[in-house]
Amino acid sequence: MAAGEDPGQRATAQRGTVGFGLVRGDLLDKELKLLFSRKEIAETVARMAREISVDYADKKLVLVGVLKGAFVFLADLARELTIPATIEFVRIASYGANKESCGKITVTKDVEISLEGKDVLIIEDIVDTGLSLQFLIEHLRAHHPASLRLCALVDKKARREVEIKVDYTGFAMADGFIVGYGIDFNEHYRALPEIFVVD
Repeated sequence: MAAGEDPGQRATAQRGTVGFGLVRGDLLDKELKLLFSRKEIAETVARMAREISVDYADKKLVLVGVLKGAFVFLADLARELTIPATIEFVRIASYGANKESCGKITVTKDVEISLEGKDVLIIEDIVDTGLSLQFLIEHLRAHHPASLRLCALVDKKARREVEIKVDYTGFAMADGFIVGYGIDFNEHYRALPEIFVVD
């Protein structure tokens, strides 16, 4: 938590009101507790970009963002890099209308450029059970990249069910369902500029 901020700061999305980029609807009767502020996010993304820029200097870097949750993180990260990078996207089914992983994993959008011989860095919003990422990593390996690594904004290690190596980590947290900064709950809350825990 940034200095001077109230760790108990709350933003409540009430039926019939619009705020923090939210929309109306019964679904949004959720209490949101601030977890990571704009300043914390910006400083963390900048740190990660510095590390990546050093590690991938003189390499053919391709950032592969996992839609939809990582799009804001990827955009900010890419602008902080001091090295060239190509940007691509994939999309896999991972969450439905509840807070638990749906179990069935499919690729609904694949990369559109060749990854062969290139250094690929997966950009993900959250790593929790690791099941979806295990599937995605194997899928991308079939494209024969020179290297394949993982960058995640949030790592929920307590929920891990399979071993996944996160090469670049923004924040670590034990558990809790989060929204904001591109991360959604049933396609809502993505536009929040900060990251909140849903109570």
